[in-house]
Formats: sequence, structure tokens, C-alpha cells
Amino acid sequence: MAHIAWLGKKSPFCGNVSYGLTTTQALRNKGHQINFIHFDNPTDSNISKTSLLANDPDVSLPYLIKSQVYTLPSPRALRELRESLEILNPDIVHASLTLSPLDFKLPDLCKQIGVPLIATFHPPFDSKVRTLAASTQQLTYQLYAPSLSRFDKVIVFSTTQAEVLSKLGVKENRITIIPNGVDTNIWSPNSESTYLKKEEVQKKLGQKRTFIYMGRVAAEKNVEALLKAWQSINTTNCQLVIVGDGPLRPTLENNFLSTNDCEILWWGYEEEQQTKLALLQCAEVFILPSLVEGLSLALLEAMATGTACIATDAGADGEVLKDGAGIIMSTEGVTSQLKTLLPVLKEHPLLISELGRKARLKVANQFTLKKNITSLENLYNKILYKC
Repeated sequence: MAHIAWLGKKSPFCGNVSYGLTTTQALRNKGHQINFIHFDNPTDSNISKTSLLANDPDVSLPYLIKSQVYTLPSPRALRELRESLEILNPDIVHASLTLSPLDFKLPDLCKQIGVPLIATFHPPFDSKVRTLAASTQQLTYQLYAPSLSRFDKVIVFSTTQAEVLSKLGVKENRITIIPNGVDTNIWSPNSESTYLKKEEVQKKLGQKRTFIYMGRVAAEKNVEALLKAWQSINTTNCQLVIVGDGPLRPTLENNFLSTNDCEILWWGYEEEQQTKLALLQCAEVFILPSLVEGLSLALLEAMATGTACIATDAGADGEVLKDGAGIIMSTEGVTSQLKTLLPVLKEHPLLISELGRKARLKVANQFTLKKNITSLENLYNKILYKC
């Protein structure tokens, strides 16, 4: 079993946090030793909070600014990271890159202390650069490409993402595709363990048919396009539930109020996994109108619960939904596409049921957490034993 120093995020909640916590817990369950190194602001800026106690698997690094998108480390963070790695002496450093200046220092640091370095690189993107958000993310990929070439291996989630990095000069032999995955035993259409929670959630939702968005309420998620479409069509006996929080929520919630003819339920951020699972089990359709994406965990979770899914082809989401596993939209003109698609789904519940069945089957065959962890272990062994 390997000793892995995992460098990532634990807060604020985002896809990177979910990926890091889920993956490291699964690796621990397989018997690997994990030290999770993350940014945690010290109470006293003059006192180091690097934690290396034998009974504490976490290591805290100081930061100046931390958000869902990027992290600005403290000037002493690099020194503390180096000291931590020298004491821990791991077999591998695995960095789930946090969009931080520290990311660019890692190749030199790991080379100096003689430890192999793996990166998981999963910023959202749209390879066709059709929007301003996609153009901004393309700059992120261009900025990172020279540094990624110096990692021993770079994990990406999709063929499309690998092609983007390859075009930017990252050597193909450095890139490994390991798609994200979910635990299909937890994320399932029916689960006895969530029976009571599902009843509780259903009471809050009422008897109306539920269409759901789950994720950050931010510009790149394009929730406004969904709200505009929902407001302009006949949604009798249906409701749109927005699960999540973010910088645009106050504005959108104020501009798109629920009415007798158009019901919108602003659920807010939901931390509890059982409640999120119950929400997806109660929903008929999951909608992801993003302008840029990586490989959405929320989409995979919705698919695994047998919820019919509509998503744009941003990032790897289009790859996941192809071959009938869902409905794929272009990132251009999302509102007009939804104006057409949502009424069709509303009037054809059998279509919803069939899309949900195919979505569940696709995830069970290709995007399980078990498959993800097995691929990751194979990569670790390949690096450690040069096989």
C-alpha cells in the first residue's frame, strides 16, 4: 500500500473539495496511508499551524485568500509545505490543483526532495470557446500547460480535456484519463437507508412534478438561462428547484420569484448527502446549463439516481451523456433550447423514465468510484514500480 501526501482543498465547498474528500476516503478504505495537506488560515499569523502529529492525518497550510475558484497562499506556505513533506516522507505527492500560485512551485519542490508528483487537473472548460467564460478558462489552461509538462503524470477526466492540453504542448505520455466516479451503491434510484429522508423531502416539495438544478449559483453555471426558459413556458403542476448557493443567488432570487403560473423553489445550499440524494430521487429531470464544466459530479450523481438529465456539451458532460444517456445542448442559446426541450419532457413521462434508465446504466458501466480508484491505484503502482 502507498503512502500518499494529498494536496487539495477542504473548503469552501466546490467540485475540487468533493473530489478530494471522496477520493482520499476511498483510498483509505483500500488501506493506503493518506496525509491530506490543505489551506487552513492560522489563528495567529505569527504562529505556524502545520500539524504533523502522529494521530492527525491532516496538514494545515496558511493562506491569505481562499475562494471556491482560487487560493492565494501565505508567503510562508511553500516553506511549511516543504517541511511537511520532508517529515512525512510520502511515496507520492498527489495534487488536486487548487488554482493557486503554489501549484507552479510543486514540480521543483518534489524534484528537490525526490518524490514523484501527480496532478489532477480539472478546471472547467469548453473546448470550442463559444462564450466569454470559455475564453477565460482557456487562458487558465494556457497558463498551466508549461507547468503541467513537468509533473510525472497529469490526470484529466475526459478525452476532450486531454486533447485540449495536448494542443497546448503537454506531452501525451504525461496525460492519463481517469474519469470521475460516484458510488452507485449510495447514489441509486431506491435506497432503504434514505426512505425516511425521501419522505421528509417529498413533503417539503409537495405534489408537483420536480425539475431540479443542483450546483453553484454563479455566472459560469448559466442558471439565469434556465430561469428565463422556465418563466416563459407552461409549467402547470411542475416546479423548478434550485439547490445551491453562490454570488448570483441574491440577484436571481430577487428577479425570478415564484408565482401561481411559475413555481420556483430556492432550496439553498445543501450539505447533507442524504438530503441531496433524496432530492434527486424525488426529481424527474436534472438540468445543467453550464457555459464551462469539468466533469460534473452533480451530473453523475443525478444520472446514478436514475434522473433524466439535460446538460450542455461544456467540458466532459457531453461525452457522459452521449449515446442516449441524456439530452445534450450547445452552450450557445441555452434558453431557447430549454424552451423547446422542457415542454417535450413535461408531456412525455415515458421519455423521462427511459432517459433515467439509460443514465443509470451509463454511470454503472463507466463512471463508478470503484473503477476510478482502481485506475488510480494502477497509476500509483506504475509510477512507484516503473511497470
